[in-house]
Amino acid sequence: MEIKAAQQLVDQWIHEKGVRYFDPLTNLAMLTEEVGEVARIIARRYGEQSEKESDKGKDLGDELADVLFVLLCIANQTGIDMETALQTNLDKKNKRDANRHLNNPKLR
Repeated sequence: MEIKAAQQLVDQWIHEKGVRYFDPLTNLAMLTEEVGEVARIIARRYGEQSEKESDKGKDLGDELADVLFVLLCIANQTGIDMETALQTNLDKKNKRDANRHLNNPKLR
């Protein structure tokens, strides 16, 4: 699915099932909450913390999708075309970081 199509799908869901977008500040709080859930899974499953029994059934993909959903909500309600924004961001990284990581001895 293309990013533009994902933004449209989220917008359609919001208008059909969600009634309206939450205000941007509420969505920011929700994004923070969802990122926290991703962090919890990664810290316990892939990091040094032990995984609690209640966390073992958590689906990292589902939690990442929650982050993406809220991120697309914020983009939609603030008029950001994420396909364009991502391409612009990658262009910036390609110029700024063209050799930065290739020449980083820490990454060898």
